[in-house]
Amino acid sequence: MSKLKIGVIGAGSISEAHLNGYANNPEVEIYAICDLNEERAKLKAQKYGVTHVFTNYHDLLALPEIHAVSICTWNNTHAELSIASLQAGKHVLCEKPLCKTVSEALEVEKAVKQSGKVLQVGVVRRYGQNTQILKSFIDQGDLGEIYYVKASCLRRLGNPGGWFADEKRSGGGPLIDLGVHLIDIGWYLMGMPKVKSISGNTYKKLGNRANVQNLSFYKAADYDPTLNGVEDLANALIRFENGASLFVDVSFTLHAKEDELSVKLYGDKGGAELEPELMLVTEKNNTIMNMTPQVDNLSFDFASAFKSEVAYFIDASLGRKTTLSPVADGVEMMKILTGIYESAERGEEIRFS
Repeated sequence: MSKLKIGVIGAGSISEAHLNGYANNPEVEIYAICDLNEERAKLKAQKYGVTHVFTNYHDLLALPEIHAVSICTWNNTHAELSIASLQAGKHVLCEKPLCKTVSEALEVEKAVKQSGKVLQVGVVRRYGQNTQILKSFIDQGDLGEIYYVKASCLRRLGNPGGWFADEKRSGGGPLIDLGVHLIDIGWYLMGMPKVKSISGNTYKKLGNRANVQNLSFYKAADYDPTLNGVEDLANALIRFENGASLFVDVSFTLHAKEDELSVKLYGDKGGAELEPELMLVTEKNNTIMNMTPQVDNLSFDFASAFKSEVAYFIDASLGRKTTLSPVADGVEMMKILTGIYESAERGEEIRFS
């Protein structure tokens, strides 16, 4: 059987994870890569043995042999590229977030329905081993009714600069970059209840702190220390129609002692921590028990999760599985993210009908 030919649009930092995922999949061939920066595209092509290099995505999509594409570009291009790819008859793996606005998300959803193709939203944490192990316990009822989730991703110094710090291209700061992962994974594990209301806050107090020395941090491929157009910190309380709630706080930069990553779930039969390490809490013989599974990775493993995400995408594109992160979930996540920003701007709770 000949290999499925894959195209990757965008050759920035996150494309490396997609390219590695495809390179480790025996069913596919990375056939084409596109980036506005031709030199960057050529370097990635050389590394992964890609034979077709473009600077115009229309040229890539015009190749009839392309089965599917990954979209790894600025957030403000996700909708345009997804719709064009679907209309060209390609299956799409689109990096999170799906886009910048709810109206864009609905247009993408419409294009998915019209094309009959698969669009998988790249919320990679759904595909992590630790997530799927915890979900198996949840599905068996070990946590009971999950009524509260608390999630944090706080960076002391981590504004990546570049397009991440440009609101026109990114749509926002740590909320839309980091918060999307935390909110999505909490909501997913809760069973994706319908949102009732959102109360959010955003803060622009510290800037990009490019002056700080002696502490390294992740920088975008197009890092520019002068860009500083997004929030430093965001937090939100999301209430659901079933009475459950989710609290999230995320930052690019914060006067904190250390970085923090945590995802905690609380149910009426048990609790769990997904990050920093997977563990469960329950009661037995009138004693509270902390349980640690014996698994390969108690924490989120970046490389293996992307490998799993890509494999799931290929299976979904061939009709062998249903994607774990369909476009409909991407639409709902855009409603939540934009609802948080709207609540913060208005200084009041946002209610959903």
